[in-house]
Amino acid sequence: MNHTDTTTAPSDDRRTHMTPTRLTPLRDGPYEVTGPIELVDRDGCAIEPPATKVYLCRCGRSASKPFCDGSHARTAWKEEG
Repeated sequence: MNHTDTTTAPSDDRRTHMTPTRLTPLRDGPYEVTGPIELVDRDGCAIEPPATKVYLCRCGRSASKPFCDGSHARTAWKEEG
C-alpha cells in the first residue's frame, strides 16, 4: 500500500523570484531589514511595513514598536557583548 501524500502546497512564485530578506543588526542600533518581509503582531494581524527597508527596534524603548524611532541614540543604549 502506498502512503505517499500526493497533495501539494500552493506554489508561491513570488518567493522564487524575490530578493532574499537580509536582517543586519546595526552597532548599538536597530535591526536593518531589507527585502520582502511580512510583519505580524502578537495576534497574527499584519503590520504594513512603511518601506522596503525597515529598521526594527532592539533597545525596547521605541514608541513606534516594532519600528525604531531613534530612542537608542537619545538614551545612549549599547548592545551587550
